[in-house]
Amino acid sequence: MFYFTADHHFGHINVIRHCNRPFQSVTEMDEVLIENWNAAVSQHDTVYILGDLFFRNKVPAGEYLQRLNGKKHLIIGNHDKEWMKRTDLSLYFESVEMMIVFNDGARRITLCHYPMMTWSGMPKGTFMIHGHIHNSRGADYFPLLRSMPNLLNAGVDINGFKPVSFDTLIRNNQSFKDAEYDG
Repeated sequence: MFYFTADHHFGHINVIRHCNRPFQSVTEMDEVLIENWNAAVSQHDTVYILGDLFFRNKVPAGEYLQRLNGKKHLIIGNHDKEWMKRTDLSLYFESVEMMIVFNDGARRITLCHYPMMTWSGMPKGTFMIHGHIHNSRGADYFPLLRSMPNLLNAGVDINGFKPVSFDTLIRNNQSFKDAEYDG
């Protein structure tokens, strides 16, 4: 089974306030994110992480990564460079890339941390899965993103704070895009 996720920001206290996350502390947030991940993902599943896995974490990344189920593929986000320098990525990830294009058996998918306005195969109905925007609907670009049904946000803030399947990603993004625009 394939799962998609982004923007965990393990270790980042300020993301709780910035994204209005329902946690009292970074320790609580991190533990809930790990529990949710492992409740959804088995050791045999494949997880595509679309960036910003850690930020300003005091606990070494490896201590988190060894607890997370699945065969992990990291797509690098804007907050990943520092923790990556201090971590032996080969111990935890099947691949580490800036962007991945693959076929999941039913559809062609482009994966990148940043949402793209166009991608290979877009006119033919391919999908683009991204992170980066968390649960923000107020940015100037949101009306355009909301008009693009094949552009999907994998951020934990709109996906129940856990990795999700493609079908769940579709449903959660529809709800996210249909919610009242706050721009």
